[in-house]
Amino acid sequence: MGFLLWIIAVALVIYGIITLFNGSVLLGVLLIIVGLAVGPGGWTIFNRRGTRA
Repeated sequence: MGFLLWIIAVALVIYGIITLFNGSVLLGVLLIIVGLAVGPGGWTIFNRRGTRA
C-alpha cells in the first residue's frame, strides 16, 4: 500500500509542477498539496488519528 501511495503522490506532484509551468497556478499548487497529503512519507489521509504505521 505504501508503494502505491508513493507512486500516486509523485504523479500528482509532477503533474502539479507541469500545471504551474503552463500558467494555472491555483490548480498546480492544489495538486502539489494533494500529492504531499497522499504520500506515505508525510501526512497521509489514509491513516487514522492515533494509529501508528
